Parts: sequence; C-alpha cells; structure tokens
Amino acid sequence: MKVAITGSTGLIGSALARSLADDGHSVVRLVRRPARDEHEARWDPEGGTVDTGPLAGTDAVVHLAGTPLGPARWTTARRRAIRQSRVAGTRTLAAALAGMDAPPGRLLSGSAIGYYGDTGDQAVDESGDKGQGFLSDLCRDWERATAEAEEAGIATAHLRTGLVLSGRGGLLGSVLPLFRLGLGGRLGDGRQYMSWISLGDHVGAMRFLLERPGLTGPFDLCAPEPVTNAAYTRAVAASVGRPAPLPVPAFAMRAALGGFADEAALVSQRVLPARLEEAGFGFTHPTLGPALMAALSEASER
Repeated sequence: MKVAITGSTGLIGSALARSLADDGHSVVRLVRRPARDEHEARWDPEGGTVDTGPLAGTDAVVHLAGTPLGPARWTTARRRAIRQSRVAGTRTLAAALAGMDAPPGRLLSGSAIGYYGDTGDQAVDESGDKGQGFLSDLCRDWERATAEAEEAGIATAHLRTGLVLSGRGGLLGSVLPLFRLGLGGRLGDGRQYMSWISLGDHVGAMRFLLERPGLTGPFDLCAPEPVTNAAYTRAVAASVGRPAPLPVPAFAMRAALGGFADEAALVSQRVLPARLEEAGFGFTHPTLGPALMAALSEASER
C-alpha cells in the first residue's frame, strides 16, 4: 500500500510509519514545512491548504495530527488551539482528499475516548452516548469534520484512542523517571477508571483497520481490561520495582491544571473495544502487566 500520515513525528505516527515501512509499504508524510522529496507532502491545516500532488495513488490516509491535550492548564487560548488543530485540521484534510481526481479509498481519523465523558464505574463501548464537557464536544466535532471525505465515498473510521502506553513517550514515558525514584503515586482517590492500550496494539489496530475498508465509523482503541488509577499506579510501580507512596491530591491537580484535571486526569472512563473484538482483532497485550513490560522494553531500546 501507499499510505499518507499526518502527525508522523509523534509517538503513534512514527511507530505506524516504521511498521508500514518495515513491511515494504510506501509512506508519505504530511509536513508543515516545504517537502524535501516525493515521500513528503506539505500541508497547512489551519490555513486550509494541502499539496495533494504527492498523494496521487495513495491507498489510505491516517490522520493523527493535533495539539497535545496536556498535561497542561487548559487556558482559553489552549482550548482554542486544541480545537482548531483537530477540527479545522481534519476539515482541511477531508476537503483536500475529497477534491482529488482519484481520492484514496480509506481514511483513519484520530479521535479519543473523551467522547464518552465521565462514565464512572459503568463500562461503555461504541454504542454509548456522547458525554458532557469540552473533550466530549471536541471529539464529536472532530469526528464530524471528516464529513466531506465520507460524502466523496472515502471509507472512514474514527480512532477513539485511550491512554497509549509506551516507554518512548506519552504520559507513561514522562512519569517513568518519577516512578523509578519512588516518587510515583495515584491521582486523587485513584478510583477513576483508565482505558489504556499498548503502543504495539494501537499500531496493530490501525494496520488491521487499514486492511479492512468495510469497517467504518467509531472504533475504541483501548485494551479490553480497563483498570482503576490506583491499580494502574501499583502496576507501574511494581514494573520498576519501587513503591508508589505519594498520592497526588485532587485539589492540587485542579490548582495546577484546571480543566485538564477535571476532564482528563481525574475523570473515570471505563471503555471497551467492542467493535474491534467483534471484527476479529486480537490484542497482543490485553492485560496491563505485559503491556507495561513491553513499554519498559521500548524505553530500554531508546
């Protein structure tokens, strides 16, 4: 296949690009600077332009670009940047693909389990309703922004991603040094559920969906066994052989991070990958312990 990727320098995008290239597929990276060769295409997501010349003959596009959610205080300006990068960027890409003489047949577009809002102890899957709050509204509009591509006949799937576990980056990669020093701890009371997925399984799920254009709509990219934050904290501490005695009080997180604490770090999301499993996808790391061991192995290879 010939696959174009936005966000190809990020944790997930770079891992997908490596996986595809290792198997002999051709990868075109969408970049914001001038393209250096035929394996790059310039785009300006906020400005509304995409150089579709290098995308000719592309079989699929994987759209992963977007301003990181955090951890950071969600100021008005940051919320605007997060929303603009995802909604406007997706709309720009969808319009450009729809306008091609021969559009690619497949689009995988990023989203997040934030769509469901706070689910408490209740398990939800892709049949669940949209939740409340900034993240939930963002995910709804993010997914709707692919409409022009879908109307052009491009088979589109939305990747509702959970917490991606990798020792190379992301949330786990950033806190591993603290845990190795014995400074890790649960967030708040630790009873909130976390829906996670190993980096390898996330890449595997994207590869699975790329090869099955008949699978459209939302897909939860998270492992089948979500855990509480307290259980997650214990597992990370055990994986590095250190205690985790220092909980981070909820009030301190709210003081430091504002809305990010209430809508991301402290929210409970017990999300299940029903549609992936129904389609026959097999997880390499369905449980947390082996997923953390794989993540630590990635960290040692850096």
